[in-house]
Amino acid sequence: MAKSLIASAALLLASTAHAAPAVDPLHGWVSGTPEGLKGWTQGWLDEEKAAIAAIKAVKGERTIANTLEPFDRAQNALTIASSQTGVLYQVADTAPMRDAGQALAQLVSTANTQLNLDREVYDALIALAATPEARAADPATRHYLERTLLEYRLAGVDRDAAVRAKIQQLQDKITALGLTFGRNVQDGTQKVQTSAGHLAGLPADYIARHQPGPDGVVTLTTEQPDVAPVLKFASDAGLRRQMVLAYGNRAYPANQQVLKDLLIARQELATTLGFASWADFAVADQMMGSTKALHQFLEQLDAVSRPIAAREMEALNAFAAKTDPAAMPLTEADASYWLEQYRRAHFDFNSQSARPYFPYAQVEAGILDVAARLFHLRFVPAKDVVVWGPGVAAFDVYDAQAGGKGQKLGRIFLDMHPREGKDKWFSAGTITPGIAGRQLPEGLLICNFPGGMAGDPGLMEYGDVVTFFHEFGHLMHHILGGQGRWSGQGGFNVEGDFVEAPSQMLEELFHNPAVLQSFAKHYQTGEVLPAAMITKMNRADAYGRGYWMQRQLQFASYSLDVHDRPPEQIDLQRLYQDDQRRFSPFVPLADAHSFASFTHLTAYASNYYTYLLDKVIAVDFYEQFDAADPLGGPAALRYRHKVLEPGASVPASDLVKGFLGRPQNVDALSRWMKVQFIP
Repeated sequence: MAKSLIASAALLLASTAHAAPAVDPLHGWVSGTPEGLKGWTQGWLDEEKAAIAAIKAVKGERTIANTLEPFDRAQNALTIASSQTGVLYQVADTAPMRDAGQALAQLVSTANTQLNLDREVYDALIALAATPEARAADPATRHYLERTLLEYRLAGVDRDAAVRAKIQQLQDKITALGLTFGRNVQDGTQKVQTSAGHLAGLPADYIARHQPGPDGVVTLTTEQPDVAPVLKFASDAGLRRQMVLAYGNRAYPANQQVLKDLLIARQELATTLGFASWADFAVADQMMGSTKALHQFLEQLDAVSRPIAAREMEALNAFAAKTDPAAMPLTEADASYWLEQYRRAHFDFNSQSARPYFPYAQVEAGILDVAARLFHLRFVPAKDVVVWGPGVAAFDVYDAQAGGKGQKLGRIFLDMHPREGKDKWFSAGTITPGIAGRQLPEGLLICNFPGGMAGDPGLMEYGDVVTFFHEFGHLMHHILGGQGRWSGQGGFNVEGDFVEAPSQMLEELFHNPAVLQSFAKHYQTGEVLPAAMITKMNRADAYGRGYWMQRQLQFASYSLDVHDRPPEQIDLQRLYQDDQRRFSPFVPLADAHSFASFTHLTAYASNYYTYLLDKVIAVDFYEQFDAADPLGGPAALRYRHKVLEPGASVPASDLVKGFLGRPQNVDALSRWMKVQFIP
């Protein structure tokens, strides 16, 4: 079975016809049963083992063909198995399938750790690196080999057998704890009960969807489409507080000990590998390079943003105190609401007024069109594709650049609305990596936007639309960056602290009137979003960017703080609220335990700073585009070729310099935080 998987995949992807579900070798959800998923996963694990056995069977000189190519096949097999078991852990419609996905993701992670600690494979790659063929190879191949050897050393492959066994045990434990942490958040949806009278200020369509039951009780949940409108629009401070507590505590106390155990395991692994802390270990292969450089970077951003945030909050507090003295001091439950009230009063912009122009289906079509024009692509609905749940859409992606052959580049899947048991956040990920001539990249979005039900247009906040742009930027990096020779050099394989730059760059398109008016139309009248409203929206959005940066510094600092000291000495709640007080002007709620659902602690660990570094890079990138014509100017295609298409075939710092002509700096970010949109 394993031997035929890759060959079958190549045949499947070379054809425009879709294989019958029963013989689809690429998609783990097709069987629809835990047993089927287990057999499918084992097939890819067998493929990985066969590829590694081929490396070990080589007699004589090492070559790219007999060593690096089978190594990449092994990596590809593990990535497919890991990606799709992880997807089903996040989104499968039934608990048994989610359970199977979780267990199999752990199994694949164990296999991956075993490969990372396989001294024979490492020695084979070392021998290959010393050959004239490897030294004369193309730059992408040399970089792949060099990067792979670095990751092997950081994994501890060069330690003795006893230490490698300990590393394997710790890595397995870390994976299991991370999966448990995420599952507790995923399954921790809470209910908030109130009455119709407490919904004052919320949009009419929200109230219509939340009618009282026979007992007069209105039931809300901690799903994103319920939470965000309450925090932003509900005039009842008690309801906002109730929602913040329910949302913050949805995985508490379950995740308190899970997180503590995770931090202990990470620290033990870091010291086993010769690092003082997990934070030191986590930046060793990143653009940032060291925790010393990281602390300096965070201090630099704090110095740039704190005075701006202070002026913003001084104005907000004065406004709130004058409007409602009883509201003071403002707490974290008041932040979104009072920022919205200030924007209404000072910029004449009510964000509810923009929602009718952003019905979900129209936004989806608009973002596909914007991406098609920006990146010179075509998106074609994929017919008769088996998906993992109701409402999941699939599109094939084709090249449409001038002079191009119009070839198929990959496929994307969009799972965009909440379901019971589904992951509660917003993310993009891999389904399959790309390998030139053999396997097309496939990626997905997992989101929780309004809509998805009959009769519900899914009116989106403008912040929801920005999030959609952000996540779609990840997809484009994966598809366009997955056209190279090596599976292990796709867009998601860049240094971890560059991976958010393409997504955050795409966010900036939202502020361009020409881009917005191409799809923002009233869902009832068809009226285009008025230019005057866009101006007001942009001016209102510019207010609070200093505060936004300080809030990101709070998350980055907490992520770093829990990973740079002995975990046994950490009070998770106190440290979280200490960082809140350091960076946020809003009073923390003592009974909200938000650290317990801070899922970035599993995905990014101590490296949440990624979002900040990549914001610096993203706005620097965007300044290179023509503000009058960002989709049609020359920068768009240059960006595709210089930043996205190389994937991880060169160091991320070279991608930055290749597009900017220099390293990134904070000048553009400083302008971005200070910008004032003029009517």
